[in-house]
Amino acid sequence: MTSSIKISPSILSADFSKLGQEIISLDKAGADYIHVDVMDGHFVPNITIGPEVIKKLRPLTKKVFDVHLMISPVDKYIEAFSDAGADIITFHPEATENIDVTINLIKKHKKKVGISLKPKSSINLIKDYITKIDLILIMSVEPGFGGQKFMPEVIDKLKDIKKIISEKKIKLDLEIDGGINFKNSKIAKDAGANVLVSGSTIFNENSGDLKKNINLLRES
Repeated sequence: MTSSIKISPSILSADFSKLGQEIISLDKAGADYIHVDVMDGHFVPNITIGPEVIKKLRPLTKKVFDVHLMISPVDKYIEAFSDAGADIITFHPEATENIDVTINLIKKHKKKVGISLKPKSSINLIKDYITKIDLILIMSVEPGFGGQKFMPEVIDKLKDIKKIISEKKIKLDLEIDGGINFKNSKIAKDAGANVLVSGSTIFNENSGDLKKNINLLRES
């Protein structure tokens, strides 16, 4: 099972004073994706980075840029993040007036499409779109800040979505983000997640040994 697990380190926990070097280090350490959290201070109570920063980071690695847009309204920024080098663009159903329009806009720019559910967001928001997208991101903390504690109550949601995916025989990534560490990563994987986003654990545990921490998350 572990060979199919992908690790997507969140650069929210990186040292922003040397972000380029952090990206290079994650690449060398064996990260599968690079998770980029984009927050606007409106949809969530924090502000992070924009397309210009991603554009500067893009030449440093060929790894998949897994870009999570926590911004509203989302549609007017999709082109900019596509041009900046995002490979997967994930949005929240609450951040758009028309989910189909947003999906098609991302596809128009030849990017993979992700939809994210906050801890209290219902699966019903995305049920009708599961066959049209490439990734579902389940938030296991309230989006906005890194370093929060994992919310175990989202595991049932993960299992329910995994069941729908299996029944429909669809191939897509099921990603979880929020407080993922060596203890709860197995619970998440057993519930169906095949992509683990982790920031604090990857950058801080074992004296910041990125390779060791990525491998531990993948294999635990």
